[in-house]
Amino acid sequence: MPIRVVVAEDTFLVREAVTRLIAETPGMDPVAAVADRATLMAAVEAEDPDVVVTDIRMPPTDSDEGILVAAKLRVTHPQTGVVVLSQYAEPSYVLTLLESGSARRAYLLKERIHHRGQLVDAIRAVHAGGSHIDPKIVELLVEGRARVANSPLAALTPRERETLAEIAQGKSNEAIAESLVLTKRAVEKHINAIFMKLNLAGSPDVSSRVKATLLFLAETDGLARRSDQAPKR
Repeated sequence: MPIRVVVAEDTFLVREAVTRLIAETPGMDPVAAVADRATLMAAVEAEDPDVVVTDIRMPPTDSDEGILVAAKLRVTHPQTGVVVLSQYAEPSYVLTLLESGSARRAYLLKERIHHRGQLVDAIRAVHAGGSHIDPKIVELLVEGRARVANSPLAALTPRERETLAEIAQGKSNEAIAESLVLTKRAVEKHINAIFMKLNLAGSPDVSSRVKATLLFLAETDGLARRSDQAPKR
């Protein structure tokens, strides 16, 4: 069965581009395309999609509708994956999105739409119960954390830092091994070392370790505002 997707984006050209991309991807079916939060919720009720791809800003308030929809669907439709598209590289938005869990959630910058594979990967990840965080957000978090005096990241080897960034993006051990050209055993060794050095509770669940990693990286004054202070756009 194809992955059934509802697209929500108030800009017509972007909505059409995303819908067309999904329609042209084997194994995916865009069942509805809408332009605001109210119509999106109605489409979810009518279509019961596997995944929602939503803009972060839509009518009626043009602030953080995508984040609010993701939180609501966590309660009303827990099996529905949500990919939030945003033009803002704001770590605080990501932390708010993951407040109630990182499973079936993705945050992707809109510039990635031009690279079909990244949006498709994010949709497939949340449909499978995983998560996907834009690499640019992870880069900002890692750089900010590394600048802090006596940062625990200083204890990591260059390869362990690369592995940490891959974890934060939501990749499985197999995907990390492929990306860094390592064996799965080597990846497991690096992950164990990372979690020990950073004093993070290890978890075999990819989504759980994504959230733990991002929260650790965000614990830097001036880097990312707390989720309850997320900026309104």
